[in-house]
Amino acid sequence: MEDSSERGRLSPLRVLVAIASYGASNDRYLKQLIREYQTMSFAVDIVIISNIEKRVADDIECLVGLPSRNPWSLPFSHKKLFADRADRYDLFIYSEDDILITEKNLLAFLDVTASLQDDEVAGFLRIEKGDDDVINFPDVHAYFHWNTTSVRSRGQYTLASFTNEHAACYVLTRQQLAKAIKSGGFIVEPHEGKYDLLCTAATDPYTQCGLTKLIPVSHLDDFTVHHLSNKYVDSMGIRKVSLLQQIGALLQAAADPQAPPPLLGAETRLWRCMYSKDYYEPASEPAVAMIPDHARSILSIGCGSGCSERRLVERGCRVVAAPLDPVIASYAAAQGIEMVPGDLRAVLAKVESEQFDCVLYQNVLHLAPDPVEMLALFRSVLAPSALVIIQVPNMLCIPVLWRGARDRRRLHRRGGYEATGVHFTSVGRIREWCHRAGLTLDKVVPILHRRAEPIRPVMRGFVGVSMAPELVVVARAALPTSAPADKTIESVRRKRAALADDRN
Repeated sequence: MEDSSERGRLSPLRVLVAIASYGASNDRYLKQLIREYQTMSFAVDIVIISNIEKRVADDIECLVGLPSRNPWSLPFSHKKLFADRADRYDLFIYSEDDILITEKNLLAFLDVTASLQDDEVAGFLRIEKGDDDVINFPDVHAYFHWNTTSVRSRGQYTLASFTNEHAACYVLTRQQLAKAIKSGGFIVEPHEGKYDLLCTAATDPYTQCGLTKLIPVSHLDDFTVHHLSNKYVDSMGIRKVSLLQQIGALLQAAADPQAPPPLLGAETRLWRCMYSKDYYEPASEPAVAMIPDHARSILSIGCGSGCSERRLVERGCRVVAAPLDPVIASYAAAQGIEMVPGDLRAVLAKVESEQFDCVLYQNVLHLAPDPVEMLALFRSVLAPSALVIIQVPNMLCIPVLWRGARDRRRLHRRGGYEATGVHFTSVGRIREWCHRAGLTLDKVVPILHRRAEPIRPVMRGFVGVSMAPELVVVARAALPTSAPADKTIESVRRKRAALADDRN
């Protein structure tokens, strides 16, 4: 077997690869990774980090042991390895044992790095291949999305930031690694927050070391790595055709100085980003069911990929939607949904001459800087007898409180919206917001966890609400004689003052 010193004569570049490998279940992928690295024209040294002894080849080192008692902390072991050998290599690669990084990927990484600023790092997106050879991008899911203001040109490359920094791998140059180590955020105890332990080990360089991960969207194929296990191909992610559609919209928005801004910040700063808006959330059957059949025009505030909205289009409704951002807008527009992108006031300016039979807020009200303002702004476009449908998390339900008691990281951080990016929501809070916005609450529909559905018949009234992690609230415009709470309180104060004057 050709050793690294012989391969090193073909290229001066020395590469250290650390591969995290649990047990033996992925050994077939691990061997494929090793074969790939051994055929490269660089001087590559491979170190396997595992919880069991592995003897793959004589020239491959295996480090056994966990950095903490938590078994998922294993990947953090690579950090000390990199720090100890930081001056011996030019390139440092960390990956899980089923991530195939090719020489083509590394050559592209080196090429774009020459044009990047000191705090910018080229990153990768994972791909998976289904039985039909359709390409799936599993990293594009949940609340993760393109940062529409992050697009930049560097040499021949156009790059952008994707909010999911995790790709189960990263590549750093010696200079980038030195910057990460110097920041104080690289050599740290195993920890988790936005990501779990396994993912955090691969994202720390970007999340707490002063480096920004950028995807070279102009050369996407050079910056995709194959997730060999293909474990999410049918359960998570989007197809390549959809991703290319998003990138096209991203670049179009970046080239337009008048491009609309995102509607609101959809990602919270809670542990694991709890209560963030899912850009790809499935159709909400409970929310859609509350929209009466006679409703023909719907305004949706905070549309993601548009699954619920598409259901309404299929019912024959005209659906106008304020998208979360211009990129996801292209996704929903292709499904017959009329898009009105921009911030809340820009959206209102575009629709204020119309009237709608229903206004839908699906899991966005708690993310608005001012929920009362969001509700009040669109009260003016409600047709007579129109409904307002609000879906929100029920943060006061027993399952949520129980999980918070067992794991205090799930509890809200102090500091309110400014610190967390989210407002606390419960039936009482939604009722208060509606009243202050000039709406009256008609009905509360609890959305039970799927495992609790069999006992729905006994989950009525307060019991049902107290066990439901989500709520659908139905409201309507208050009668003209019913003043919002803020005005009512002020009028009571004035009457009391007048009575006091009369007595005097």
